[in-house]
Amino acid sequence: MRYPPIVPRFPHILHGGDYNPDQWLRWKDTIWKEDMRLVRLAGVNSLTVGIFSWTALEPREGEYRFEWLDEVMDMLAANGMAAVLATPSGAKPAWMSRKYPEILRVNDRRQRNLHGERHNHCLSSPVYRQKVTAINTRLAERYRNHPALGVWHISNEYGGECHCPLCQERFRAWLKARYQTLDALNEAWWTAFWSHTYSDWEEIESPSPLGENGLHGLKLDWRRFTSEQFVDFYLHETAPLKKITPDVPCTTNLMGTYPGIDYFRLAEVLDVASWDSYPQWTGVDDTGLGARTAFMHDLTRSLKDKPFMLMESSPSATNWRPVAKLHRPNVHMLQSMQAVAHGADTVQYFQYRKSRGGPEKFHGAIIDHEGSEHTRVFRDAAAVGERLKGMDAIVGADTPARTAIIYDWQVRWSLDDVKGLLQDKTNYEETVIGHHRAFWKLGIATDIIDSTRSFDKYDVLIAPMLYMLRPGVAERIDAFVERGGTFVATYVTGYADEHDLTHLGGFPGPLRKTLGIWCEEIDALFPGDENSIVWAGKPYRVFDLCELIHGEGAETLAAYGGDFYAGEPALTVNRRGKGKAYFIAARSGDDLLDDFYGMIARDAGLERAVEGPLPWGVSARVRDNGEQKFLFVMNFTHEPKELTIAQGEKMSLAPFETKIVER
Repeated sequence: MRYPPIVPRFPHILHGGDYNPDQWLRWKDTIWKEDMRLVRLAGVNSLTVGIFSWTALEPREGEYRFEWLDEVMDMLAANGMAAVLATPSGAKPAWMSRKYPEILRVNDRRQRNLHGERHNHCLSSPVYRQKVTAINTRLAERYRNHPALGVWHISNEYGGECHCPLCQERFRAWLKARYQTLDALNEAWWTAFWSHTYSDWEEIESPSPLGENGLHGLKLDWRRFTSEQFVDFYLHETAPLKKITPDVPCTTNLMGTYPGIDYFRLAEVLDVASWDSYPQWTGVDDTGLGARTAFMHDLTRSLKDKPFMLMESSPSATNWRPVAKLHRPNVHMLQSMQAVAHGADTVQYFQYRKSRGGPEKFHGAIIDHEGSEHTRVFRDAAAVGERLKGMDAIVGADTPARTAIIYDWQVRWSLDDVKGLLQDKTNYEETVIGHHRAFWKLGIATDIIDSTRSFDKYDVLIAPMLYMLRPGVAERIDAFVERGGTFVATYVTGYADEHDLTHLGGFPGPLRKTLGIWCEEIDALFPGDENSIVWAGKPYRVFDLCELIHGEGAETLAAYGGDFYAGEPALTVNRRGKGKAYFIAARSGDDLLDDFYGMIARDAGLERAVEGPLPWGVSARVRDNGEQKFLFVMNFTHEPKELTIAQGEKMSLAPFETKIVER
């Protein structure tokens, strides 16, 4: 399958980055001109402009200065480039904060912020919303027919929350719409605990360390409400853009697994998903980091189930990391090709030219403070640009997957707040990544979905630590298994409903019949404690959490090796309908997951990207445009590797090298 290009008239992989020409207005006759000379040498065909440019566009209230941006847009068009044009709401001018202090955020201690930093605005503020509409309307009207306009970049890295009176009122209105009555809310939040029952809607406030911070239902709903605030604000921001430029796609740059917003919900209103990727490569053995980054790419692609935008990455050192380590040879190419392999149709950076001042002046950039093309980093970026020029056939290509892993923001919120188990060390994110890593090492493509998505196109569905079962999820999982799917669940599954109220009648709640087990207890181990799972005569180390289960129709495949529950079931399978439902009762290392998912892949007939086994640190991924398949093979170690990609076809990889083979 092949999707349309992100910019319909521009069937190329976008290569470029954040460009801040407004920081160089005094030197535009020299710096700007030199920037345009260097874009051609670097193979840059797209630049993101206008981020954080509100003061340059509106230096005083109602006084607009678009002339400088006109020149920039014209320069991009003259050089055949696509502009990713940003709205400036991520950082407002000082005059606005001074004149309208009510637009400043209030923190959870009920203190109003001073002017400064980024995203320091109240999402509910009518004043701020009016100001955003005004400048976005002018941007859309001015550049609606400009030949450079390619994508609208909405704000920048949405995040944070506001606890001001306006937001409190919106929260109460949202709760009224959700629950209708206080009785329903009190039951959902189990407010009888500690006598916290509400008798009036006005008594409800957002969670605070100075007040109510113990009701899990309240905290869950506050996070849901905050996500809805960003959805609503995004729709408000894009309304004039959609009206004036309906054919120009809109996006906002996400941040991987950032916990503050349910990205699956936000993605519903995006035209294309985009994200900012900043792995801290060591330059030695980056296998683990490569696997983690692959998960983030797969997650971002899966948000819209089509190619995504790598909106930001660093061409070298990332200045805000504790250690701003340089990229070793081949690493910049590797990280760029990895994104494309997992579905990116852009390779973009922060930043194109280094700022002279400010907190990110030492952040990596194509153009260094030295200012020329005679740097190693410039040559690395230019090499990526040159390679991307020959990859037009990959634009829009699908990344087909028959396996899905559930990563659910609302499950994470619940587990982050749970009192019990390991107390703030439930490690939901790392657990899900660990299951994904097993398939990454096998060269098997996976989608990352939340529990509300359709399961219909998958043969294998994996749900690590699916603590919360939202309405209808258990029924859809059971139907998936009945019709022939393979389902894998783990410890801490089916404990609670969408309000974080525990299921009665035994865990895993509504999945008890599907999995054919009853989970009676769960043992949380001290640091250093270990047990084992013995499977086919081989012991596997387990730690942290061990669930004590009883078979209720499920077959025991492996048992615990120690403690008072030695010999009890630890790995089971329940045959139901045409499918199978597996349960892994304890947290393990990669060895168990690798062997287990190797078996699952064989039984389900999952296609691997290459025929031979992948050496340690090598990954393989395929993109398919419907006529051609493109195999990406990547080495994430500092050692050369050899492998067999097809019968009689071998491949050698240098350290951190990427090769692409057309099939």
